[in-house]
Amino acid sequence: MDRDTFIITVYCLVVATYKTVKEHYPIRRGGFAPALTDEEVITMEICGAYFKLHTDKDLFDYFHSHYQPFFPALRDRPAFVRQAANLWQVKTAIWQLIIERSGQTTTPIQVIDTLPLPVCTYTRARSDRCFKTLADYSHCAAKKLDYYGFKLGLRVSSIGMITHFPLLPARAHDVNHTNALVEGFSGLCPADKGFIDPFRQPLLFDRYGVKILTPARSNMKEEHPKALRKFCSRIRKIVETVGSHLTERFAVAKIRVHDLWHFQHRLIRKVLAHTVIVFLNLQLGRDPLDLDGLVSA
Repeated sequence: MDRDTFIITVYCLVVATYKTVKEHYPIRRGGFAPALTDEEVITMEICGAYFKLHTDKDLFDYFHSHYQPFFPALRDRPAFVRQAANLWQVKTAIWQLIIERSGQTTTPIQVIDTLPLPVCTYTRARSDRCFKTLADYSHCAAKKLDYYGFKLGLRVSSIGMITHFPLLPARAHDVNHTNALVEGFSGLCPADKGFIDPFRQPLLFDRYGVKILTPARSNMKEEHPKALRKFCSRIRKIVETVGSHLTERFAVAKIRVHDLWHFQHRLIRKVLAHTVIVFLNLQLGRDPLDLDGLVSA
């Protein structure tokens, strides 16, 4: 589809889900109604994230210059930015509704992993004042990266839809985040070697029915059938693909804001955009993780 059709399609999806969310969630209790509708703002956020418009200024300028007929009330950038930030709970509820309607929250196989989320360059970390008591130093072995910031936890369904994305402390090893990543889930969780924990894994299985399956280290004995190991190795690539999408297309590692509240708002915007694209691909019978091919240039 072309960009115009894509924007209209996303708007229709947002309107349909917003209507359901509004029935169960008090959006606005008083005051004057904003010039832009909430559905218009959320549509521009989703489409802008997909179009690789990573700052509020770029997002506003693009739609103001190219899609003024679509959004005639789009005139004031500060008002647009404030409205977008204040809708973070609504966007979270819409994301939750989409994954529920797609049936991905209850899939019995979901993959877990973490992503590094730097909040500033490593050299500026010592003078950071925005996240001084929250962010921390860490090392990502997969990317050979030393950084200062957070970790993004990811739990992804077998078709590539994000079903859980907690913001985690950076310094702790991945294995210490297992409980947070499998919260509310019961089933098979393929993971990489960073989640090997002979003590915690049996407890999670006995208490919550969560089976963490990781590849064995060179000094460990393989406990699972070869076919299951191959299957889990193949399905772990899905979370790596999703992580690549978030890092490269949606630039989650380049969120530059001055407080945690705005950081989380930007993060929710990007996760919602990814989820919407996967959902639309499913509806159109396409490869769920083919993000580039959904919209023609």
